Formats: sequence, structure tokens, C-alpha cells
Amino acid sequence: MKRKDEVFSKIILNNLQRERKVFSKYACKNNRGIRKYPDREKVPDRENIRPIFFHDTDKIIHSLAYSRYIDKTQVFYLFENDHITHRVLHVQFVSKIGRVIGRCLKLNEDLIEAISLGHDLGHVPYGHDGEKVLDSLCKDNEIGCFCHNAQSVRFLMEIEKGGKGLNLSLQVLDGILAHNGEMLSKEYKPNYGKTWEKFEEEYMKCFTEENYSKKIFPMTLEGCVVRISDVIAYIGRDIEDAITLRLIERKDIPQGIRQTIGDSNDKIINTLALDLIKNSYDKDYLAFSEDIFKALKDLMNFNDENIYHNPQIKTQTHKIENMFKQLFKKYYQDLENKDTDSPIYRYFLKDMDDNYHKNTDKKRMAIDFIAGMTDDFFNHQYNELFVPQSYGYFLKPLNDDSGACRKIR
Repeated sequence: MKRKDEVFSKIILNNLQRERKVFSKYACKNNRGIRKYPDREKVPDRENIRPIFFHDTDKIIHSLAYSRYIDKTQVFYLFENDHITHRVLHVQFVSKIGRVIGRCLKLNEDLIEAISLGHDLGHVPYGHDGEKVLDSLCKDNEIGCFCHNAQSVRFLMEIEKGGKGLNLSLQVLDGILAHNGEMLSKEYKPNYGKTWEKFEEEYMKCFTEENYSKKIFPMTLEGCVVRISDVIAYIGRDIEDAITLRLIERKDIPQGIRQTIGDSNDKIINTLALDLIKNSYDKDYLAFSEDIFKALKDLMNFNDENIYHNPQIKTQTHKIENMFKQLFKKYYQDLENKDTDSPIYRYFLKDMDDNYHKNTDKKRMAIDFIAGMTDDFFNHQYNELFVPQSYGYFLKPLNDDSGACRKIR
């Protein structure tokens, strides 16, 4: 046993020495990782051969919320095409892009990976359209706001493991909360020195102040890498998906954008990543060059107009909105009536601890349940609860020797 402990101690020491030799002075080293409840860890972080952020990645990928990535919309829903990007692919793209940027800038790849893989866990069925409906439902029912950033943290910190949470580090949770990939900046500078108190203040305000998540920045340079890698990961991939679905043609991309950053996903990723690395090397912030940033802004505007708000993919939005509203109303009524046969009890609340039951508004419980659903489960729930189910046909043999049957209801 002593020999085994000596081996593990040597491994941990080697990890620390490698960080000191390789990491930039602006990187977030593993020994700076902070847990709110360090005593809950089976193996203390300082004695674990898995560094704290590496361990956080393990916790995330083994979570229930992570397993539901597999059937969550990225941008395009209701299209029957197996090659369209789903949420599970997107977070992997963000992780790969973020890690190569982080490696070139000598940052902590483990922290980048953990934030990347966890950043979209709070996305709801039908992507951003579903998110907008849940936000409206929260406001209409006077329970605050909804945004997927904060819901990702909520799953990891307050809902996983029956309400106990995963006890992730401050740096990972903060990077997830502040990842907002829809907010583009020429420069990304961390809000260094953030505390648990400051993080929790920002977290709570995301549920009470509209669009507050757009005002916050990560506390680490690694968190900033994920924030911009989110954009780099989706901006070109969405174009490829839109071309596959014949919503746009490659030639539709404005000439100035094509010449500056490219017109295909691989060229766009390569151009943006290399420009970011070149302009951020050995600095305590991330930055694009002026011409690349302008082209990226123009491309985001192009995508917004021609893809994300393309009327061809919005024809079913009103139906989806009604589905959300009906399911929310049904679950809330079931909670009010204490109907323990309701799906919200069977699939969700039966596994939650007393603290969640006592301290969570019933309307927020319904929001949490819907937010965690995959697209297929959401559709199944709607069909089960609101679409009449066929009893089928019963067959009665004819009274002759033919063996034939006739249908009766």
C-alpha cells in the first residue's frame, strides 16, 4: 500500500511540474481549482491522480443531462436527415477547437474541455426557439427568466444526483454560465478574481434579470476560449447544414466574407482559429484582427438573416409553442393536484431529494422537467397526453369454413 501511495504521489508531482513548465502565466492551473464542498469528494483533489478539471469532465460526461445531448436540436429541427448537426456533435466541435487554441496559447486544456462539454446542457427541446418559449412562460407566470446558460449550471449544481449536484469547480461552472456564444466581441478579457459569492450573484440574476447572461464574462482565459470557440464551431457548420437542406447555396455568401475567412466550414474554422491564436499569444486576453473580426460579424449577420430567421424553417414554430404551453399547464396542474401518476412525478420528481421539493416553486419544477427533455421525449409526452390514442381493430371470425375475419370496432 505504501508503494502504491508513493507512485500516486509521484504522478501528482509530475503533473504539477508539467504545468509549471508548459502552462502560460495566464493559464488557470489545476491547483487553483475551487470546489464549494471539497469534503464531499471521495478522493481529495490534492490526492487525486485526476486533476480537478479533468475530474470535472468525467463528472459531466457521466451525468444524466449529458446522455440527453444525443437527441437535442442544434439549429434545424423536424428535418429527416441523419447528417444534420445535433447538440452532442456541437459540444464536441467546441471542445476540439477550444483545445487546439488552448494548446497553442499554453492554457489548461482540461478546463477548456470540461466547460465545452457542459456548456449546452441547459438547452431545451427545439433549440433556441424552445428556449424563447420557456422564457416567455417564466415571465408570464412571474417566476423570472429562462436562459440555457444558467439552466446548464442549474442541472449540474442543483438537479443532478437527485438534487445534490455534481460538486463541480467554480472555474468550470463559471465558464459554462458565461459562455454566451451569441455575443461577439473583438476582444475577450477575463473577469479575473471572481469568487463563489460573485458567481452565485451572477447565476441568480440570470433567473431574475432579462438578458443578464449577456453581461457577464468568464473568470479564466480558458472560459474565454470556450466562449469564442462556441462561435467558431457553429458559424461554418450551420452554413454546411443549411446548404445540405437547400436553404442557401454557397455562392449566396457575400464575396467579401468569402475572400476574408472562406466559404466552407473547414476554411472558416482554420482562418478564425489561426487569427485568434496569432493575436492572443502571450497575452492575458483574446483578440481577433480588425479585418477578420469585421468579416466574422458580417457572417453572423448573414447567418442570422438567411438561416436562423429563414421563414422556410419557421412554419411550424406556432405549433411547437402551443405544445410547450400545453405541457407546462398540464404538469403544473398535476403538481397542484398532487397527481403522482403524472409523468412529472414518474420521470422526474420521484428521484429528487426533499430539499428540491421544499425549495422549488411548482412552476419552476415544470420548467426544469421540460428543459431537460430531448426532442423525441418531448414529442412523445405531447402525443401521450394530448393526442387521442387508437384502440386499434378487433377481428371477429366469420361463421363459415373460410377462416376469414371481418373488422369490428
